[in-house]
Amino acid sequence: MNVKLLSLLEENARYSLEELALMLGSDEKTVACEIDELRNSGVIRGYRTLINWDKVDNAHVTAIIELKLTPQPDAGFEDLAEKIMGFDHVESVYLMSGGYDLCVIVTGQSFQGVAMFVAKRLAPIAGVVSTATHFVLRKYKDNGVEMQDTEHDDRESFSF
Repeated sequence: MNVKLLSLLEENARYSLEELALMLGSDEKTVACEIDELRNSGVIRGYRTLINWDKVDNAHVTAIIELKLTPQPDAGFEDLAEKIMGFDHVESVYLMSGGYDLCVIVTGQSFQGVAMFVAKRLAPIAGVVSTATHFVLRKYKDNGVEMQDTEHDDRESFSF
């Protein structure tokens, strides 16, 4: 498996085959075949655009929800994770070590909308022991990309 190719695609999925081949010291046909193999084997699961929603005039709320669960007989956490993954608001689900079992990332139109989703859809699921919701107030870095524009301060520093 070409880890360098995967790293480049993760960095920027919009690199052309020509650019990738040049960076890898290969040819475009070989790179295209490797990408196809990685897609077909399920290593590459998709491509997404990273949006800075703070710059859009659209209400967009992200929350990180900690779930404590009771493992299910013969299924552990798998069945509960699958059920939770099926909700439209759910962006990501992670099995965790430590103080809680699942980390669920959700998005919604408002704080109240996310809170109602947790209260009416997640919390009542059989096997969910408790929830803790943390609202994301500001993203500084997301998936390796800085999300805040750097403002240049034109004032000169001086001392007395």
